[in-house]
Amino acid sequence: MTTRKKGAGAVETRQTAGGPVSSQSDIDAFLRQVRSRPAAAPSERPGRLVFAMDATASREPSWDRACQLQGEMFSETAALGGLSVQLAYYRGFGEFKASPWLTETGKLLREMTGVFCLGGQTQIGRLMKHVIAETKQERVQAVVFVGDAFEEDIDTVCHQAGELGVLGVPVFVFHEGGDPLARRAFEQIARLTKGACCPFDAGSAQQLRDLLGAVAVYAAGGRKALRNFSERRGGAALQLTHRLGR
Repeated sequence: MTTRKKGAGAVETRQTAGGPVSSQSDIDAFLRQVRSRPAAAPSERPGRLVFAMDATASREPSWDRACQLQGEMFSETAALGGLSVQLAYYRGFGEFKASPWLTETGKLLREMTGVFCLGGQTQIGRLMKHVIAETKQERVQAVVFVGDAFEEDIDTVCHQAGELGVLGVPVFVFHEGGDPLARRAFEQIARLTKGACCPFDAGSAQQLRDLLGAVAVYAAGGRKALRNFSERRGGAALQLTHRLGR
């Protein structure tokens, strides 16, 4: 299990037997920030999205859930010219890996199901450096990061996040758990990259599905495509987004 540092100050979360739950205002704020992003530049190539996860020991249940939900990103972007996804993860003693760029949900699922979680410290700074290198070769439209802990030098990681912001690559963070230090770090990463940070828990699979779809649609088609996605999805997605942009 990863050891989490405790920071001063409290973070407001609602607690259930399963842990902290994303409030309606959290989700609304997250999607508002996604939608306020400038439209992606038109391109004949699929949008490129790095799907990054903490694969240390504490993350195994979330990894399994992400395997079940990752298809949402491809299904929602097929009509927009598709999506190219790179799986990136860290675990164990300094291990960091990134897959080839994938355009099919089956291939991404095979990559994900071949990974087992292994105890170790976070390597978010290393992830930031990887995305910087990737986008200097060819533009990355967005990063999705799923994690629950932060164990690095905040100034160093924020410097790297700032460089991603200059390159125009937003990081959308899904923060699981109630660690206040991690939340503050994730919020700063999101702010510096002009992305967004949203807390979630094991009971919010539908919310995660909707949000993964939303970020993928933004990466593939920009703000207009995201608006159409919200209106078409209806139900929970429409309830979460009907007030956005006012």
